[in-house]
Amino acid sequence: MKILAVSDLHFGLTQFDWLVQQAEHYELVIIAGDLLDLGGHLDLDSQITVVVKYLRAISQKTRLLVCSGNHDGDEKNEAQEFIARWLRRVRAAGLVVDGGAVEVGGLRLSVCPWWDGPSTREAMQKFLRAEQGHSPATWLWVHHAPPDGVGVSWTGKEHAGDAFLVGIIQELRPDFVFSGHIHNSPFREGGAWASRIGQTWVFNPGRQHGAPPAYIALDLEQRSARWVS
Repeated sequence: MKILAVSDLHFGLTQFDWLVQQAEHYELVIIAGDLLDLGGHLDLDSQITVVVKYLRAISQKTRLLVCSGNHDGDEKNEAQEFIARWLRRVRAAGLVVDGGAVEVGGLRLSVCPWWDGPSTREAMQKFLRAEQGHSPATWLWVHHAPPDGVGVSWTGKEHAGDAFLVGIIQELRPDFVFSGHIHNSPFREGGAWASRIGQTWVFNPGRQHGAPPAYIALDLEQRSARWVS
């Protein structure tokens, strides 16, 4: 299986255009959060309308996994924590979003929503523990924030990843975790686009402006991964 992974597009339309063009060359495309841009000049509802059209266009060409990030929340739940309700409402063939999972050729794909506090964090933990019960041959997660304390969480000055994620990775031991959130990690000394926690490979393509976006191409048959910037 050939996988293309990006993150933190932040409403970069030339980057979305590039993904639409490239999607047919991969059996799986991953967008690891922050599709929208809270600091953008266009209101969130308008951004959502445009991004949903891109998601549907990509999912017509290949299977697409999309998780929410900290820029993607449009509503608050009962605990007053932000969630990306809009993303869960998107319906398209081949599209798997927050809280969704699918198994393809012995590969289990689990998509984690952004957690904004104790309530959403506990829900994500329950989701992943339930997913473990499927006993996949190979298990892949999509989670916006990278685990803390490794190269993919390095900003150039400090580690700024998700410390909670480190524990759940050590407990459940997935094979791959695709993340983003820390834009500079692959570009700074001491940072990385790929790291290991035990047996788990963790990836973060980082963010750059313009097309193409920084991306990771993974070929499971060849057991190879490459980062392109």
